[in-house]
Parts: sequence; structure tokens; C-alpha cells
Amino acid sequence: MRDLVLPGGTTVLTGAASGIGAALAHGLARRGADLVLLDRDADGLAATVAAIRAVYPDRRVETHVVDLADADATDRVAAEIHRAHPRIRLLINNAGVALGGRFDQVTLEEFLWVIEVNFRAVVRLTHALLPALKAESGSHLVNVSSLFGLIAPAGQAAYAASKFAVRGFTEALRHELVDDGVGVTSVHPGGIRTRIAATARVGSGVALDEYEAGRRQFEKLLTIDPATAAEVILRGAQRRRGRVLIGWSAKLPDLLARLAPAGYGRVLALGMRQRPTGPGVAPATPPAVPPAEAPALATDAAVPVPSPRAGDEAVPESGSRA
Repeated sequence: MRDLVLPGGTTVLTGAASGIGAALAHGLARRGADLVLLDRDADGLAATVAAIRAVYPDRRVETHVVDLADADATDRVAAEIHRAHPRIRLLINNAGVALGGRFDQVTLEEFLWVIEVNFRAVVRLTHALLPALKAESGSHLVNVSSLFGLIAPAGQAAYAASKFAVRGFTEALRHELVDDGVGVTSVHPGGIRTRIAATARVGSGVALDEYEAGRRQFEKLLTIDPATAAEVILRGAQRRRGRVLIGWSAKLPDLLARLAPAGYGRVLALGMRQRPTGPGVAPATPPAVPPAEAPALATDAAVPVPSPRAGDEAVPESGSRA
């Protein structure tokens, strides 16, 4: 399959108001793509568009304010986009939410809210817009999973369930869409500096002091700039990579899960207990906090760093741009 050509094509992107999504929107505009941007944050979305138009005044940018937790609203927006854009070059399902708390600390409603946004909205939008992707020669689909689509630590039952579901869905589509000429990429970010931890919901059964302590610790681990992550994602999509792993904090857990698929939880817990305290260091006990794409593995110099799998795209956490 030839490389993805972005200039002159339409890209649909969710979660474009901030973080990786806003950085993706800028990277896509720089590459010549016309944009259809979705987010529930109207002000943030407007700010993203204003910044893009200030630099790329000729770029076509369309916006839709929608809460992806609302299934009916999501279906309506998807149908509207398909009518207006019967041919789509690239679809990036990037939007996501987080929930802090163990399974027994959250309500079923809270749990299913995460599933609705992180997984079911991805399915809804992909299903509605897949005909437009098939109609466009050389199109591509990108679904953003997570580090916690590779491993599932304690305290992240809802988030990990949603992101493992995204990963499985994306891998199946990669195999199904080969004959249609549609490329498919699954993205697994590591420690990206986004607002997902600060804006996450807290499970009804989680003590606020416990949550705040954990959130502050995890935010120290977010070292990769969203613009760097966006560049890695776009480079991987353009090269038709099957998976994109962003940061050693995604690569090392991926290796660990392959080496010890049933026992990596004990390794994670041991690593956290033995890790020294100090700035940027995880607490001894994994807190009930949202992941914020934070590194969940206490790295050890004795652990070998794997080469990416065939079809993978990866970047170290040095912050060097792709």
C-alpha cells in the first residue's frame, strides 16, 4: 500500500479542542489536509480553529460541537458529516475520557460512560463514515487506544476495558479492510502531557484526598509534548504503520505484557515498591487515578528495550520530534 497522501483530502478528527487532538489538527493543516473537527468543548474547538486559520487562512475547516457520550447526537453528526463529505481521506478517532477508581469504587453508570465515549463512539463514527473511507482511494483510519490498551493495571478497569476494546476492534478492521485499500493504525500513547487527568471524573467511592495525591504523582510522569506525539501519529499513518507506540513508557509495557501476559501485574507492583521516591517517581501503591497516558511501568536498566514489531512505529521519550 502506498503512503497516505494528505494534501487535498478531508480528515475527520475527534477530540480536537486540546492536547493531542489540537496538535493533530495543526499537523494536518500543515500537511495540506482539509479538516472536519469534533469536540464537546466549544470554546477549545474555536481556539484550535482560530489558531489554524491564523497560520493557514486558505485551509478549509469545519467544526461540530458534540458530546460523544450522547449516542443519538453522535449518530446525527456522523450522518451529517457523511452527507457533506461522501469521500474522506483520513478518520482519526482520538477523543477519550478517564475515570479514577477501582471497579468496586465506581458506579455502573460511571463505568459505562467511559465505554460509551472511548469505545462505542469510535464504533459509531467508524461505521457511519466507513463508506466514505472506502469511496476515497488511498484512505486511512486511525484509532487512538492507549498504553492501557497494552496493559491493564489496578484502578483502571473502565479505561483499560475501553482501550483494549479499541485495540481489538482496530486490529480486526486492519485485517478486514485490506482488500478495500483502507489502511488502519492503532495508536498507543505513553506519557503525554495532556489535560485528561485534570478533567477526569472521580469514582463515587474514591476518597478525594487519595485521588488528588495519585493525580499529582502521575502528572509528574507526563513528559512527552502533545505536538511530538501528534507528529509520530501522523508519520505512522502516512507510512501505513499497523501500530504506533509513543514513548518508552508504551514500548516497555508492551514487551512486559508479551513476556509475562498473566504475571506482569506482580512485576508492575514490585517495580513501584522498589522505585525510589522523588520528583517524577510513581508512588509505591498504584493510586486510583485516571491514566493520563502516564507510564505505568517503573523502568529498570536490566530490562531490554525491544525493537518495534514489524509494522510498529515508536518514538523514545526524549522529546525529539519525528
